[in-house]
Amino acid sequence: MYVVEVFLPLETGDGRRVGRRELEGLVTRLAEKFGGATAFTRSPALGLWKPGETIEKDQIIIVEVMVEELDEAWWRNYRRHLEKQFDQDEILIRATSCRKL
Repeated sequence: MYVVEVFLPLETGDGRRVGRRELEGLVTRLAEKFGGATAFTRSPALGLWKPGETIEKDQIIIVEVMVEELDEAWWRNYRRHLEKQFDQDEILIRATSCRKL
């Protein structure tokens, strides 16, 4: 089993605020596909990274999905889709092996 985390910006690359409906639709589609999804939206997280000389920042939310099998090709394609949708150079999706207790 895996926990897949999708790190989503709350603004697109061109500065447009991502709407609540857009995010809710995304979470709903993941829940329909995988049987459940959790969006950590109460307080946006602050993401910082340093691609060169300056530090960049985004406010983000994290959407989490649990899957039995990890279809890496599907998640790579989904990441590319999200990068276009949110006008981002890169969106982070990470998977961690886990066990239900």
